[in-house]
This record gives sequence, structure tokens and C-alpha cells, in this order.
Amino acid sequence: MTKLVIYLMAGAETPELAEAAVEGGADLVELGFPFSDPLADGPVIRVAAERALENGMRTAACLNCLAQTRERVDVPLVPMTYASLLEAYGYERFAAEAEAAGATSLIVADLPADERPDLRRIQLVAPTSTDERLELAADQTDGWLYLVTVTGTTGARESLSPNLAGLISRARALTDVPLYAGFGISTPAHARAAAALVDGVVVGSRAVEVAEEGPAALQEFVASLRNALDEA
Repeated sequence: MTKLVIYLMAGAETPELAEAAVEGGADLVELGFPFSDPLADGPVIRVAAERALENGMRTAACLNCLAQTRERVDVPLVPMTYASLLEAYGYERFAAEAEAAGATSLIVADLPADERPDLRRIQLVAPTSTDERLELAADQTDGWLYLVTVTGTTGARESLSPNLAGLISRARALTDVPLYAGFGISTPAHARAAAALVDGVVVGSRAVEVAEEGPAALQEFVASLRNALDEA
């Protein structure tokens, strides 16, 4: 069964939203820890991050949000953030406190695989990654390899990236770790198409948009994705 990952920005309402996402069929929830210069993120997540920061969601508050979310759901929870936040907070301190709060892994969008190899995290690769970088990331990754389907930032798109199939083919030739695809996957049709190629799909920007309509809307949206994956 193809795994479904839903991304949500950390905030006061996030534990309830995460519970709704899991009830809709999410297998894993990414929690965005907002950063003031999110280089990998498109306009939807940038705005969500700005709003979270305005509402006081600093690292300690995000870790508390993570702990509150863990009380509501039993699926893997993965904070996603940027290296500067960990640099300021302390890498070891962040990793320890995130794990204590209920995180099962970590994603650091701008930290290359060969930096801080001691930090247990899910690695990202892109269509521009060389085979050498793909192999290194696969060797270092924690559980699964995150395939960035586009050369660019997060955000909903009209169709699945044509670069995905080639990236998957290259990755499959180099590693046996599960492959999850994200960036630009926003509809049940996208999810169904990706499910034929990968072990998991990540839906971020569209999930953040729908989450603004409340838990019920998010649960319905996630259920539509889950149904599409199950039909693939």
C-alpha cells in the first residue's frame, strides 16, 4: 500500500488538524517548523510560516505543538525545517527534544547529506542530484528517501512533474530504500499517478490550503487522496 504523508504548519490548531488528517487516512504527518527564509517553500507554505511566526511559533512552541500532536495521533511525526533553526537551537539539543516530544525522524530541507551525518534524518534528492549524491543520500537516509519531483519550490501544480519517472528510475538502480515523492503533488489524480511509481506520496501546499477551512475539510481532502492511492 502506498503511504500517504500530509504536511501541516505548526500552530495552535495543528494537533486537531493532524488528528483529522490521520482519520482521513494519512500514514505520516510532517510538521513544518517555520523559518523566516524558507528557500524550498513556495508561496502557500511561506505565508503559513509567516503567520506561524507572527503567532509566536518559535522552536520551543513548535516542540510543544509536536508533543500535543503526539498525544492525539499514533502515526509517525516528522518535523521539517531548516538548518539555521537547528544551528541556533543546537543540533543535539533539537534532536533530543524533538524525539522526546514524539518525533520519529526529521527533515532538514537545506542540509546536504554529507553535513552533520550524525543527525538522524530523512534525506532529500532532486532531479538535479547526481548519481553520487543520490547514492550518498540513500545510504544516509532514515527510513525512506524523499524525492523532490521538481526543480523549484513547493506548491500545487497542474500536472505531475515529467522529471519524476527518470529520478525514480535512477534511484531504484542505486538503492532499495523506500522512495516517497513530494513537491507539486496536490490532487487525487496526481497521487494516483505517483502511486504507480513510488512507495509514498507527500502532499504539502494543498493540504495547508485546505487545513485553513478546518479539520472536517482536511479530513475529507485526505480521504480523497487515500482513496486514490488505494485504487491505484
